[in-house]
Amino acid sequence: MSKRFRDILLRIGLYAVVILICVWVIAPFAWLVISSISTRIQLTSVPLDWFPDQPNFDHYRRVFFGGQGATSMHRNLNGAAVNTLIVAGMSTLISLVAGSMAAYAFTRLRFRLKGSLLVTILITQLLPTVSIIIPMYRIMLTLDLLDTIWGLVLANVTIILPMIIWILRGYFAGLPEGLEEAARIDGCTRIGTIVRIMLPLSAPGLAASGMFAFIVAWNEFFTAFILSSTMNSKTLSVVISEFSSKVGIDYVAMATAGVLASIPPVVLAIVFQRYIVQGLTAGAVKG
Repeated sequence: MSKRFRDILLRIGLYAVVILICVWVIAPFAWLVISSISTRIQLTSVPLDWFPDQPNFDHYRRVFFGGQGATSMHRNLNGAAVNTLIVAGMSTLISLVAGSMAAYAFTRLRFRLKGSLLVTILITQLLPTVSIIIPMYRIMLTLDLLDTIWGLVLANVTIILPMIIWILRGYFAGLPEGLEEAARIDGCTRIGTIVRIMLPLSAPGLAASGMFAFIVAWNEFFTAFILSSTMNSKTLSVVISEFSSKVGIDYVAMATAGVLASIPPVVLAIVFQRYIVQGLTAGAVKG
């Protein structure tokens, strides 16, 4: 077998694997979109209608405009979307600020128990959320933060912060220390060096960390389900789950809510994809 023929077979195999992975990733979301514009009869018919002859946008109309057929769950989606945006945005902002400072300290400063603290942070990433939900609930109850936006924000920061520290630590480790030393010689303080030198140079790493933090906070269900009980703090993931408990199993409504809930993370990932790739690559290689 000639080398050229082997290269052709290898390229064909590579393309086949890439296509299979793309189908594996895209197919569930494509079916979610199709389900959201179908009817319940079409989704339960045998044989299955893979694409409706007449798209049904009734649930989208009920979410945005209300009207006939709209239920309390359709109306609650708007409030839940606002809650989710606030919780995800605040969680991401707090995690980035605290995580960048902690990552810089672990990268540049020398202090006792540095290695032990890093291992402890890594261990917290290995713990499932269910193992800490009871003490977290007790803490929120003591602080009177149950069923509040700030309670969910603090819970999300607890989950997100270790990931932010590890990603940014790998990125900071790849930046030359000479830039900081030059800034310190010019009279810049430690905080000024971080703000004026380190953070601007770490923009791709911050973008990657922020995207992952936002996605985790946006999709978080378990803590939001346990810590929220009214529309004062319920997020989209919790409200979507209630379509199968209060109004029966409404597959079309759940699919519609799922499509709407997936739009912000998808848009952000598309807009910042270049920075995400740069940040993850730099953190992985240089760290």
